[in-house]
Amino acid sequence: MSEWWTYTLADIKSFTLATYYRLFELHNRAIWPAQVVAVALGLAIFALLRRPDVRRGRIIAAILAACWLFVAVAFHAHRYATLTWSARYYAWAFGAEAVVLLWSGVVRGRLSFERGAAGLAIYLFALAAHPLIEPLIGRRWQAIEVFGIAPDPTAIATLGLLLLAAGRVRWELAAIPLLWCAISGATLLSMKAPDAGIPLAGGAIVLVLSTSRTLRRRRNVEVSSVKT
Repeated sequence: MSEWWTYTLADIKSFTLATYYRLFELHNRAIWPAQVVAVALGLAIFALLRRPDVRRGRIIAAILAACWLFVAVAFHAHRYATLTWSARYYAWAFGAEAVVLLWSGVVRGRLSFERGAAGLAIYLFALAAHPLIEPLIGRRWQAIEVFGIAPDPTAIATLGLLLLAAGRVRWELAAIPLLWCAISGATLLSMKAPDAGIPLAGGAIVLVLSTSRTLRRRRNVEVSSVKT
């Protein structure tokens, strides 16, 4: 028997790209008009980012937590699980992200936001451009992924917002979205999907920017400690 570490995504994947895209079509049809609510919540986050409201960190964290929990239950546990056994673990991971967002951002109020072009651009891409690009590269309109409804745009949008978080990089909040972007991108690559680069690029950009920010912050702390 082959060792487990020799297996690849292609070995354990039991569905085709057409089946995967069809999954999103069925998902979108089953939950309509939840997409309208999700887009409205996404726009509400954008509006909050433009207002210096002291409560916006908690509100944005609560919205994100609700979106992650919805994707965990409605997509991973009830929809994606019909295609692959690994979806149950994805559901738990997305649920865990919702809990961390609630604890850190809502209960403890440790999530505040500042201005930043890169983070805002990534967020708006996930909210608006992601669902518009997909039909141009092979998907049917009925199978597009929407923020708050599907995992990829939800993860990418969250990463964009975390780039806007004030203070240190919130790695405890970014870990699961980054991991999901890698898993989703690898899964799509194994099926030769034309949109495989979207989660991979989104995760890679945020990882590079966040790492650079962390290193820069550490250097500043070291310089300050030497001066004192």
